[in-house]
Amino acid sequence: MTAASDWSGGADPLPGAGSLPGPGEAALADILRLSLDALDTPIGRLYLAVDHGGHLRVALFAESDAIVRRQLRHDYGERGFDLEPCADPDGITEKVHRYFAGALDVIDAIPVATAGTSFQREVWRALREIPCGTTTSYGALARKIGRPDAGRAVGHANGSNPVAVIVPCHRVIGANGSLTGYGGGIDRKRWLLRHEQSGSLFA
Repeated sequence: MTAASDWSGGADPLPGAGSLPGPGEAALADILRLSLDALDTPIGRLYLAVDHGGHLRVALFAESDAIVRRQLRHDYGERGFDLEPCADPDGITEKVHRYFAGALDVIDAIPVATAGTSFQREVWRALREIPCGTTTSYGALARKIGRPDAGRAVGHANGSNPVAVIVPCHRVIGANGSLTGYGGGIDRKRWLLRHEQSGSLFA
């Protein structure tokens, strides 16, 4: 397991799996406190887990919060987090709602912090630099991060992204223009790309 990375640009790294003590040793201050909300979108229910610093940790399409809890256990350990329901934590749910309503740029400033390897986080940061309404290929993304021979590894990192939509892995397609895989399903990927190509970029 790996420590979390803060993408908000300036805050200190937040507690991740690498900083957690063993079972039975965790102090309350070391537990990652998270708020959970869910948003019904045109392409299914999207669950959002936000830490108390206002950073989005997980955003996944699912029918229940079980997949979110599984992701958090993978990232931070069985006893490394506490998850409580909360309406619109730090205004993030509302921003995501506005994105689906057509205000596409509102998600760009949502701060994200994730676990993952240093390579995965490098790929996920690069995903956020893909302009809305455009796409890129796995090979092009590999070249962008200075690893031109790592197209396959970039694909694996893309598929492991725990923050759907806001970290836009759906904007990566095959070199031949095919949609290829997407953890949320090809139909969702197609919808998101069409939404971004036809929507407004302004709030």
